[in-house]
Amino acid sequence: MDGSTTETSQSENSGMPRWHAALDTHGSAHGFHQQLGDQHGVLYTEDDDTLLVTFENAEDIREAGGPRLPFGLSVAGREGWSHLGLYCEGDTWFRAPEIYALFDTLIDEGFFDDFERVVFYGAGPCGYAAAAFSVSAPGAELVLIRPHASLDPRVSEWDERYPEMRRVSFTDRYGFAPFMADAAAKATIIYDPYERVDAMHAALYTREGFEKIRCPLLGKSIAHDLESMGVLLPMLRAAGRGSLTAQKFAQLYRGRRRFPPYLRRILSHLEESERPYLTALHCRAVLRNIKGPRFRRAYADANKELEKLGISLPPGQDGDE
Repeated sequence: MDGSTTETSQSENSGMPRWHAALDTHGSAHGFHQQLGDQHGVLYTEDDDTLLVTFENAEDIREAGGPRLPFGLSVAGREGWSHLGLYCEGDTWFRAPEIYALFDTLIDEGFFDDFERVVFYGAGPCGYAAAAFSVSAPGAELVLIRPHASLDPRVSEWDERYPEMRRVSFTDRYGFAPFMADAAAKATIIYDPYERVDAMHAALYTREGFEKIRCPLLGKSIAHDLESMGVLLPMLRAAGRGSLTAQKFAQLYRGRRRFPPYLRRILSHLEESERPYLTALHCRAVLRNIKGPRFRRAYADANKELEKLGISLPPGQDGDE
């Protein structure tokens, strides 16, 4: 970021947060940065004719060691794509007049018409926003991780997780996200079917051309886990190239086989379900690639239980041999 030190210092002296100053510096050099009220902002980076539109929480942009640029820009920047990154303070679902006005202006100016491909991405409340505002770019591709459909109590009275949002309107402009997403050419919906409420929201996104991908036992941290597995970035890269399919995701998702937090969740689930046979098979497979006392103990315990039941595992290489 050219000139970032000078501009950041000047901004800090004027009372502007350091991370806002970093976005200002980048926006001045490559596009624009604009704060939208007290809770939102937008950073635009101009490059080629593929546009990645991301919705993120400002907390994820700030870091203890100093500010960083939005995650979406780290994806777009590597590919030479343009990037439109919106951010929010807290989970606002981007339900604000300032956000509506921004997209109204972009539509009126034909902003999205200048791009050959447009991809919208978001997770959780940000996934809701990505779907809701994708109506501004008909023909876009959507990548949505555990997206909400609406918090209108008449639609989702079964979702009691966000009582503070019940006073916020989800029935006015850019409201019911699955309807807004109807204009998309394609959408990939990723969720954990064991998270009942998330699965109910995902069910509302049943549309032709929408691919729903189930990721059991990833829970509420799907986006974070996919990033840690090395899946999220290449997944978005594939979406921007028009090559993201369920088969492509499955290939990338093989990274979970070496991701200890996920493997431990499977182990806990099998143990709680009292399934020693599957527990032993799981641990044996894990121990071929990962050394872990947790899995060795569980493997030994499961084998003892199987011996009592007179059950033997099929031939295979024991991971602790």
